[in-house]
Amino acid sequence: MFAKSVMIPKEKCITIETTESLQTALDLLEKNQIDALPVLENGIYKGILNRYIAYRAFYYCGLSKDEFQAQTSLMDVVTREDIYLNIEAVFEDSLILLNDFPIIAVVEENQFLGLVTRFDIMDQFRSAFGMDRPGVRITFTSVETKGQIARVSDIIQKFHESVISLVTFDESDKLLRRIVLKIEKRDNIQKFLNELDRSGFRVLHMEED
Repeated sequence: MFAKSVMIPKEKCITIETTESLQTALDLLEKNQIDALPVLENGIYKGILNRYIAYRAFYYCGLSKDEFQAQTSLMDVVTREDIYLNIEAVFEDSLILLNDFPIIAVVEENQFLGLVTRFDIMDQFRSAFGMDRPGVRITFTSVETKGQIARVSDIIQKFHESVISLVTFDESDKLLRRIVLKIEKRDNIQKFLNELDRSGFRVLHMEED
């Protein structure tokens, strides 16, 4: 999946021009109840205004509110001008670049194209784990050897299971792989679990949701 598949297009984004005042930008954040917004100059991406960073700058400046507003321009508190996603960037890149930041811009040749938000990221994780569909979630481990996922696939096919999601994780010792499989609920779940066990997989947890 690419950034362009999950981004909010620029036409639907709340942005502000570099010529506007810092107070106007803060008012825009407050009015729309958002934490950050892209700063543009005639469509060119110039960075992100973040509510926390702006308030932090005021807290440490030693100025009164009126003095701070008079002496501080919008561009004085803009950040992340060099941090953005390319339109063809893979979705996973946003996980690193967002970190604890609420939004990240999608930029191509300096032109602002849209945004990926933290909400978008969480929504994709919900989809990846099948959280919005009822089913049976099975967590099990496998020795980290070639062909283990293919073996899981064979078992799924043998029992004609309908897969909602399948996600794998490396365990900390790198010798085991943790697999989280969600399938539609059927009356053969115990037979399916027994087959996993016979095939060398260790079932850790099973729950319906």
